[in-house]
Amino acid sequence: MHNSVEFSGFSTSGIDDSPLSAAVSARDRDTLSMVRHALHHRNVALAFQPVISTNEETTPAFYEGLIRVLDETGRVIPAKDFIGVVETTELGRIVDCVALELGLSTLADQPGLRLAINMSARSIGYQRWMQTLNHGLAQDPTIAERLILEITERSAMQMPELVTVFMKELQHRGIAFALDDFGAGFTAFRYLKEFYFDILKIDGQFIRGIADNPDNQVLTNALISIGQHFDMFTVAESVESAADAKFLKDSGIDCMQGYFFGAPSLKPHWNLPLRQQKTA
Repeated sequence: MHNSVEFSGFSTSGIDDSPLSAAVSARDRDTLSMVRHALHHRNVALAFQPVISTNEETTPAFYEGLIRVLDETGRVIPAKDFIGVVETTELGRIVDCVALELGLSTLADQPGLRLAINMSARSIGYQRWMQTLNHGLAQDPTIAERLILEITERSAMQMPELVTVFMKELQHRGIAFALDDFGAGFTAFRYLKEFYFDILKIDGQFIRGIADNPDNQVLTNALISIGQHFDMFTVAESVESAADAKFLKDSGIDCMQGYFFGAPSLKPHWNLPLRQQKTA
């Protein structure tokens, strides 16, 4: 990997001097430094996880491209281990730009692929992100209709009016939007009819072990009903067992994603059936 990435610095202030705060501050500085180093040296990649249709479990409906960075030892670091620290800094904006760039490149290389890429609502209006999108769409007119942008519920609710305008503009260009981690961020439901998300992804905390959890069964069925009411395609995240998959299928979920169907892979076998991908 090559080409360095330029970005402005960051600063921290207002940190108290308790031992816990000092430890958290040191950890966050290390994380920022690691991500900065990985971006500068282009030690970044997407890991691709299949999202399967309940009506056709052998072929993925689409994939999600999950950003990964490599630390100085070459260890692959998943986004959950750094995104919370970098999201409010400019590094977070650059991570979103790089993820989009890699996703657009993958879509250009794989004409039959549909791919979801994560972004923060904070990246709306970030000039480089929009430049990256416009450049990628200009290279291949079919990319827009094969690109899905995922925005977490918590991120979307920080600036709902801005997200709504942003989505309408890009949906006119053929891009689809997914509301990620639905149920985790306490959405003001009145915004759902204004957001016009195409896909609703139900947070994994309600899905893991759902076959044996009556409370989560009730909650998930309610979330599925909400998605259906607003004409949104529903996806269950973190499906990890056959029993959970069967319950979800019987409940009317449209798609499922999780380790039961396939782990995120840096080297997906696009042209193989799903079962062969899991063993390749």
